[in-house]
This record gives sequence, C-alpha cells and structure tokens, in this order.
Amino acid sequence: MKSAFMAQRFQVDGRLVATEATGSGNVNDTYLVIFRTIFSEERFILQRINTNVFKSPDKVMDNMRLITQHVHHRMEEEQDNADRIWQLPRVIPAKDGKDYALDGDGNYWRAITLIASAHSYECIQSPEHAREIGAVLGQFHRLISDFPCDRLHDTLEGFHITPSYLQKLDSALQGNIGKERLNGSQVVRDALKFIEERRDWCSILEDAKVRGELSLRPIHGDPKTANVMIDDMTGKGTCMIDLDTVKPGLVHYDIGDCLRSCCNPAGEEAKDFSTIYFDTDLCAALLKGYRAQAKDFLTDADRYYLYDATRLIAFELGLRFFADYLAGDVYFKVNHDGQNLHRARVQFHLVRSIETREKQIRDLFATL
Repeated sequence: MKSAFMAQRFQVDGRLVATEATGSGNVNDTYLVIFRTIFSEERFILQRINTNVFKSPDKVMDNMRLITQHVHHRMEEEQDNADRIWQLPRVIPAKDGKDYALDGDGNYWRAITLIASAHSYECIQSPEHAREIGAVLGQFHRLISDFPCDRLHDTLEGFHITPSYLQKLDSALQGNIGKERLNGSQVVRDALKFIEERRDWCSILEDAKVRGELSLRPIHGDPKTANVMIDDMTGKGTCMIDLDTVKPGLVHYDIGDCLRSCCNPAGEEAKDFSTIYFDTDLCAALLKGYRAQAKDFLTDADRYYLYDATRLIAFELGLRFFADYLAGDVYFKVNHDGQNLHRARVQFHLVRSIETREKQIRDLFATL
C-alpha cells in the first residue's frame, strides 16, 4: 500500500502500525497514520497533495512551514496570558530534511501533526459555535499579521480576484455549450441578468487595493466552518487547519468567505430557495469572537469594505458555479445535470439576502 510506504519516509520514531483513509475533503488524499514505540504512540496526518489544484506543491509547503513556524513562535510568547491552549499543525520533515517526499510517480506527499481531542463540523451548530469560529480566525489573523507578505508565494494566482471570474464567464458564453444553455432556459438568462446588474461593482476590492486603501496581508484562503477545530474538552475553538491556501491577499477575502460559509444555515446545496438567508445573529456572534482576538490590527478602511467583501464573496462563488455550468461543468464536481446552476442560484439568493440587510450588517462591522 503506497500510503504505508510513504508514511515511513518521514521523521517519526517507532514502527508503523496502521494507515487509514480519513477526512471529508475533496482535494487531497488524506490518511491517519499510527506509529508505536515501546513507550508511546504517535498519530499524524499523511496527505498526497493534489497537483491538479496546487501546481507548485513545493511552494505550498514552503508557505505552510513559514507560517506555522511563525505562529508557533508567537503562541509560545503569549501562552502564559492566553485564555486557552491555541494550536496549529506542524509540518513533519521527510527523512531527507525536505517538507515533502516524492513517490515513484512524482506525487508529492506531506506529513503534519494531528490536532488531538478536537474536531470540526461541516455546518454551524449554534451562535456559540459561530463565536468560536470567529475567535479562531481572529487569532490566526492577528498572529500572522506581522509576517512579511513578500516571503509568501502566491500559490493560487487570481483566487478571489472577482473580475477574472467575469472574464471566464464571458469566455463560457462564447462556447457552444454556453450558448445552448443560455438560449434554452429562462432560469439561465435570469441568472445572467443578476450578474450583469452587478458587473460594474465587482472590482470594488481590487480598485480599493490599487488606490492604496487596502493592503495585502497573509491570509488563510479557505476559512470555512469545516476548517476550524473545536476542543472536545472545553468547547472552545483551538486552531485553523487545511493551510494549503495560505497566501498573500486581503483579509476581506477570509472574513467574507467565513461569513458566507457560516451565516447561511441552509448551506450551499439547499433545495428550497425560501430557506436561504443571511443570519445576522450568527454574523453578530462570529464577529464578537473575531473582535475579541483581532480588533487592534484592522484599519478604518478595512472595516469600511467588510460589508462589500461579504456580499462580493457570495456573489463570486455563485459566479464561479454559473460560469462552470456554462462551460460544461469542467471544474466543480457534479452529481447531476444542472447542479452547478442550482449552486449558483443558491449563492445569488444569499447575495439578495445580504443586500436587503445592508444597514444591519454594516452596523455589525462598525463594532469591530
């Protein structure tokens, strides 16, 4: 079994006992590995990095090592005054000292420490859960805020640059599949109309960045609910996981995406559009947790654009689903015809809900 062979390529004491497939992610192949010595047992996570998504896995691992080393140092400095035990996975080096090991087919494998006695959830469980997610994201942002952005690789160029997704939509509309699907459905034409009504607004964050109002910082890149670990003993948030997407970006991408993920109780695959709404109570709870950890490093300009970021990230995801539908469902996995169109419509309903709650959401951001 290749996972068992690759597990033994890393600097871990003892003898291999087992490797078990684990995790619900759809990007990397993930295994729980168990090593034992006479006196102890060590469990860690082994992953084969998906090079179809991450074209430069060596740079992904460089980013992960740099950020985790920096955060661990900051945590050690602050641990005596911390209100909990904060954690973050550590990269386990290969036996040759690299951050990864290659198999005979050229696949990249990595080993990272396991966060014990904690687990994550696919969906928000309660306002208290939302508060803990906000606290973990705020703590992570604060601890990486002083890390020099120019030391990080941009491993996902164009990610969250909304105008670039509009270009992909325009290209899809010129293709035969796109033309056929557009001409054959009023639902598709209505979705396109929704996008076109907001096209000129889509560059709002990029324009602010060009004007110097917003600055690049290190970001997580994928701060969804399932990427926040909750301590089984205390119920408090303890760490962020899935650090593949760490890169330079705007903190607005992270905050907007986290709120998009957490504050739509119906989820991305909701069947009944009437159940889709932006839950401002969950938003308030999440921001309360975030504020407790990260209030000091946000600028007035940062706060001003947070509403637009929340609206934009939901819109952007819908745009990506819709463009992929028109292109023939080539990027996002689908289980049935029209699934990406349905996913897009879910996000567009969420955008409408955000827009109708603009004042309330802006007032919440003003408290940060």
